[in-house]
Amino acid sequence: MKAINIVLHEPQIPQNTGNIARTCAATGAALHIIEPMGFRIDDAKLKRAGLDYWHALDITYYRDLEDFYARNPDARTNCWYFSTKARHRYTDIAYPAVSYIMFGKETAGLPEELLLANPENCVRIPMRNGLRSLNLSNSAAIAVYEILRQQDFTGLCDKGELHRLSWED
Repeated sequence: MKAINIVLHEPQIPQNTGNIARTCAATGAALHIIEPMGFRIDDAKLKRAGLDYWHALDITYYRDLEDFYARNPDARTNCWYFSTKARHRYTDIAYPAVSYIMFGKETAGLPEELLLANPENCVRIPMRNGLRSLNLSNSAAIAVYEILRQQDFTGLCDKGELHRLSWED
């Protein structure tokens, strides 16, 4: 089981899913996709956005939300629902060792009944009033990196190296 699990509920835009897949590959997060999707998984736009990282991806597909919970029972308590309608900030959460972060489809977000059933686990990324939302793939990256920050980026390479010059030059 992966420590960080990004869950996309009925994604509609292949480029967003491809970008999120790349984030998952780069961070070691697992990707969970709840159908229906607004595209085919062999969509060229999806593949282009994910570039050559598909081999490094841990991805699982689900028929619906109940299938997701049935196959991931710990997600019922360790899932955070990202929504512009939430009252809590995503930075106010102390994410556990195994976390699920769920995002809704680009046009409508997560179903309100899901949010109403989980009010303490609904979180938002603060932004200016009057704007609809951030891009889905940007939101997923913000969330993943907050969890990684809290875990001190364990398992990730956090030091770069110049090839032609040294940092001292």
